Amino acid sequence: MQLTRRALAATSASLAALAAFPAAGEPKARRPLAIAHRGASGERPEHTLMGYRLAIAEGADFIEPDLVPTKDGHLVVRHENEIGVTTDVARRPEFAARKTTKVVDGQKIEGWFTEDFTLAELKTLRARERLPALRPGSARFDGLEAIPTYQEMLDLAKAESRRLGRPIGTYPEMKHPTYFASIGLPLEHRLLAMLKANNLNSKTAPVFVQCFEVGALKTFRQLSPAPLIQLVSVAGGPADLPNLSYKEMTTAAGVKQIAAYADGIGPEWPMVIPVTAEGALGPATPLVADAHANGVAVHPWTVRAENAFLPAKLRRGTSPAEHGDVDALYEAIWKSGVDGLFSDFTGLSVAVRNRLFPA
Repeated sequence: MQLTRRALAATSASLAALAAFPAAGEPKARRPLAIAHRGASGERPEHTLMGYRLAIAEGADFIEPDLVPTKDGHLVVRHENEIGVTTDVARRPEFAARKTTKVVDGQKIEGWFTEDFTLAELKTLRARERLPALRPGSARFDGLEAIPTYQEMLDLAKAESRRLGRPIGTYPEMKHPTYFASIGLPLEHRLLAMLKANNLNSKTAPVFVQCFEVGALKTFRQLSPAPLIQLVSVAGGPADLPNLSYKEMTTAAGVKQIAAYADGIGPEWPMVIPVTAEGALGPATPLVADAHANGVAVHPWTVRAENAFLPAKLRRGTSPAEHGDVDALYEAIWKSGVDGLFSDFTGLSVAVRNRLFPA
């Protein structure tokens, strides 16, 4: 059913409000965002349209794709450009000769890479679960879906927004931009073209563009007013700035520097709620307060329910695949004042958020 012009305008306004966040010193006016990490990736193979549909049904506000280019320049949705782990390419004799070894961001990686395939070739492959031992239920869906393009994902988000009458945004990550620029497949202008084509190239668009590298975000800021998120992790630093650590970037002074070019920070969740030496959850760090003092949002990543990913005190049973007391982790992070949270289990995350922040 087609929306009327008035309904379309109302949906656009709702999407703009969803992507916004309070400036420094302003009270939180809405519930924090539930962000579906690679879709409902605890329940369906990651980065598949079926996974995104399930995450939306479970209440996701934003669905997240990682973007990598094909040989012919299309942006497709995969966690990495190496696709041997998440597709059936290793079982395809016609592509056996494509297996190779490359150095990406200083790491030697063997496998099959999206930049060596055209979009048409990639579309013949089928997605599979990346962690079958931990997620056998998801692995039952192996082989059912192709690799989606970012455009297909955007079309899904728009269609589901219309169908459900609520806004659903996308949260694309530029993967390895320095590496892709070095082989003649830069990401920034390709992503910009996608945002422009889909009426998303604005400050209030229902989109967050994220990256672990600094240079790509600074370049994108010169190209687009769309909201930007600087990703950081507990260890290491940006691949394009080898003398800078993420730890330095998340000091009070570092956060102020991030605020000069980005609208938010995406920290690994222990940077917000640390884990004690005994394996319990500690008190919140100053990161959220420092970010909000500079008008910067905080969207931690990524909460997973399995024992394998939880602190010792939250594990239940002996199996790494068994779910632990993940609700305690969700509650601690939501209560810390974050503006959004990535999870592999959208339904679980949304349930705790909605209990803490009623509509």
